[in-house]
Amino acid sequence: MKYLITAILFCFSITAFSQIDKDDVLFTVDDEPVMASEFIRVYNKNLDLVKDESQKDVDAYLELFINYQLKVKEAKRLELDKDAKYIREFSNYKSQLTKNYMSDSEVTEALVKEAYDRSTMDVKASHVLIRIEENEKDTIQVYNRLLELRDRILEEGYAPVQKEVHDGKTIFAEDLGYFSAFKMVYPFETAAFNTKVGEVSMPFRTRFGFHIVNVTDKRPSLGEVTVAHIMVANNQKDSLLNPETRIKEIYQKLKQGEKFESLAKQFSDDKSSSAKGGVLAPFTGGQLGSQEFEDVAFSLKNKDEVSTPFKTDFGWHIVKLISKKDTQPYEDVKAVFENKVRRDSRSQLINSALAKKLNEKYKVVDNKEALIYFENTINDSYFKQAWIVPEDLDNDKAFMTIGKSTITYGDFAQHLFKNQRNYANKTMSANALVSGVYNKFKEDQIIQYNRENLEFENEEFAHVLKEYRDGLLLFELMEKQVWNAASKDTVGLKAFYEKHKDDYMWNDRVDAVIFSSANKKNVEKAVDLLNKGKSVDDINTNLNSKDAQNIISTSGIFELGDQTLPEDFEFKKGISKIYKHNDSFHVILVKDVISKSYKTLDSARGKVVSDYQNQIEDDWIKSLNQRYTVNVNSKVLKKVKSQILN
Repeated sequence: MKYLITAILFCFSITAFSQIDKDDVLFTVDDEPVMASEFIRVYNKNLDLVKDESQKDVDAYLELFINYQLKVKEAKRLELDKDAKYIREFSNYKSQLTKNYMSDSEVTEALVKEAYDRSTMDVKASHVLIRIEENEKDTIQVYNRLLELRDRILEEGYAPVQKEVHDGKTIFAEDLGYFSAFKMVYPFETAAFNTKVGEVSMPFRTRFGFHIVNVTDKRPSLGEVTVAHIMVANNQKDSLLNPETRIKEIYQKLKQGEKFESLAKQFSDDKSSSAKGGVLAPFTGGQLGSQEFEDVAFSLKNKDEVSTPFKTDFGWHIVKLISKKDTQPYEDVKAVFENKVRRDSRSQLINSALAKKLNEKYKVVDNKEALIYFENTINDSYFKQAWIVPEDLDNDKAFMTIGKSTITYGDFAQHLFKNQRNYANKTMSANALVSGVYNKFKEDQIIQYNRENLEFENEEFAHVLKEYRDGLLLFELMEKQVWNAASKDTVGLKAFYEKHKDDYMWNDRVDAVIFSSANKKNVEKAVDLLNKGKSVDDINTNLNSKDAQNIISTSGIFELGDQTLPEDFEFKKGISKIYKHNDSFHVILVKDVISKSYKTLDSARGKVVSDYQNQIEDDWIKSLNQRYTVNVNSKVLKKVKSQILN
């Protein structure tokens, strides 16, 4: 028992020793501390992203982290953090990031789940809209008019009412087709989804005016589809190749029984997918940049079904259905929907709920005395945009306190002054005006205070913001010190190229014509015709017909390793043997063999610039290590390693 207790105490002492304290400094850069906790957080966060196993080693990663901190130090020395462009870009990012951390979780969850549920359905509807100003209070006449139209639609049908009332100015009666979540403003979307098929909603209001919505159908969403395609691009290097003719040739070969995947590998101009047999990443409706492509893809019903050739802005295509699946599970797409909700008008509901909670957290107190004062200052001039702030206003008097911030009478007065244009020519009481303006003002001020203090109240937000702040600085620094330096230094680039010329070589290449067919006999016929001196056009004319695409020829310069060429292809001038490759047979007429040779600087520029940049960066890092003094605390590093490894 004594030994067991001793062992337990020993293990406890090791654990206690290995725990990192929040004040532990891992290293300093010119006496500026970098905390061990920050290193551990970044290491653990990036661990799964690191593909190079050597970088998972703590010592190797520490070297990278030190270099990172050296660059940040250098950026600040050069005062890049004071550059107007940097400040503007960082401010924009902070504003976007803040939105992701400012919400009422319960309200957000409810809205996200509602949006997801609606996204699983498409609603087909038409509507009638009577335009009316957003702040207009006298709405009874418009409301009653829509009630009349609603009764007529239920009795006569939508079409005759649409034809009679639509003027495209004050009354709009329009067929909207199918739509789902986020396609309409939130109040309209809600009314449409809450109205049963065959029914017409009661009148409701949006910022555009009052509507009634006539729902004629609801269907499940299209879901997600995975397809493969063969594309012949509109722009071809071979001026004699007609894209429409080529896609029809390929389609004929498909009808003759040749494999779609093999033809995609051999002929598709979409090189990002051709090596995979033309297979594209899964997509949903509206995700691609081509409506024509989506329409065809979703129209395919059965696995392995192939479309006829069709044209898009990118070229000519043939599409094969790989799989279809229904809407993705909620948990898989929850984050996507959260972002959509925050960008949508329904986010105002989240802000209102958040402001209500923060009102208690920051102990905000309503100032009834102040509201009465401002009510007494409002007169008819306000609705004529002629109201001015009272000269005897005590501008510095406390109007409202939020946390440690004080909003003054002057602040609210200026807000009232700027909002006059929103109430021009309106009729309402001073009490209603001030109360309405104040409620929105108060909510905005509470949200703003939370936004400004989020970095000090939310540790995760502070970490993410710091990472972006430093990352943006490093981008500006690298652009200035490395990337631009390499691309603009023509003399240095040329010298680097000459010194490392052996790294930039063309492999053996051939200027050739490839004749391809799934039927070996057709290729054998092509060989006979080649031996008789027939031209490429003669061979195509001889072997192909209107009803049969027996062979396809492809001309160009092909480099060793090109997927179009057989792996064991012999680089020799003349007519090759017949090869089997990509599930087809090929004979290659080699017009010329271009031996391995040096690439010119222009032809290898991209790779040369990249390599030159790497050398400049390596030399620059060495100079930073000489400029700044780095001291690593070995005891703390030992604790860091112990905590990470355990």
